Amino acid sequence: MLKEKMLSALNEQINKEIYSSYLYLSMSAYAQTLGLPGIANWMKIQAQEELTHANKFFDYIHERNSRVILKPIDAVDSEFGSVTEMFKRVLEHEQMVTESINNLMDISIELSDHATRSMLMWFVDEQVEEEANVQDIIDQLNLVDAKGHGLFMIDKDLGARVFVDETQNE
Repeated sequence: MLKEKMLSALNEQINKEIYSSYLYLSMSAYAQTLGLPGIANWMKIQAQEELTHANKFFDYIHERNSRVILKPIDAVDSEFGSVTEMFKRVLEHEQMVTESINNLMDISIELSDHATRSMLMWFVDEQVEEEANVQDIIDQLNLVDAKGHGLFMIDKDLGARVFVDETQNE
């Protein structure tokens, strides 16, 4: 059974992961209204990925014979400015998630909760990948001019992304 401090923090993380999914789904809708189906696809897949993360925490809490407590999800924005501004917001959000995962890791170390620490290592590695992928997209967007030249190709590339449930590859 999880100690209360760890359980509370893990339940909060479920909320953050579901919020992340909701945020990316909103960004997907926004990109669709801009006529960017590839970026909308990328964001929608990102939303699915965040739900798999929430489910990983959900299942882990149950594995540890503890109780999941779901809390309300805050509303998300529906306007995100330019595509570059939107992806910068994604990066900022992923950095916030990284900080949250690091805080969970700190709690697991403080409580000598080695099982949770082991499970969290997957998320630590995942966040490095998440931030790097988004930074790569921002770098590409910075190469295109303000008139959108090149955005078509970036949109097309992002449209090729498919959902892979990485939590199943363990």
